[in-house]
Amino acid sequence: PEEYDNLGLSGDDLTRHIAWDIGTEAIIRGLCAHFGCAGQIAGVSRLVIDLNRDPAAAGLIPETSDGTVIAANQGLSAAQRQDRIARFYTPYHAALAAHLDRLENPFVLSVHSFTPQPLTGAARSTDIGLLVKHDYGTAERFQESCKPYSDYKVEINKPYSAYDLNYTVDEHIGPRGLRHLAVEIRQDLVNTQAGVDRLTALLIDRLTPIMNTPAKA
Repeated sequence: PEEYDNLGLSGDDLTRHIAWDIGTEAIIRGLCAHFGCAGQIAGVSRLVIDLNRDPAAAGLIPETSDGTVIAANQGLSAAQRQDRIARFYTPYHAALAAHLDRLENPFVLSVHSFTPQPLTGAARSTDIGLLVKHDYGTAERFQESCKPYSDYKVEINKPYSAYDLNYTVDEHIGPRGLRHLAVEIRQDLVNTQAGVDRLTALLIDRLTPIMNTPAKA
């Protein structure tokens, strides 16, 4: 939102991975168009408030991110934090919960992307990560189905684990016992329209048989 004045940031910090999940909105819109389904997209930068964090998490409103100091997030008052929670965080999760409650046994896909090289960490070799905690069966089926795509290295709980970062699935999907898949895509694979098209086609091709067949007991 304009009143946050880019949180005091400029240049590359506004466009690199700390501010948004590069490529994911276009993929989600492509999947929704193909499957004729609904999707929910975060409408605010994770630097304003991270919608996929526990509300009590220290990084909910990050003061630093991958080596960058977020000037406007320094020393926020309790009232300022609560304002962001009330404006962005609570409505996002309330809308997601309400929509899931209206559906009968949906298959739920969450799409995120990750940087191939953090400024403050090691390079990542994973192409597509599957964050798994509640539904290993679906992730394993998807991973197996991707083997013909030799161009992509598909790994479970890489480049990080669902046991560390999984709040939205833990809050909304796991307790409902829904089949789901949480996909992380390396950002250099989806930072162009051609890359988005390739990964969207792969997801459609690999997810269709999974969604159309019952889960194994």
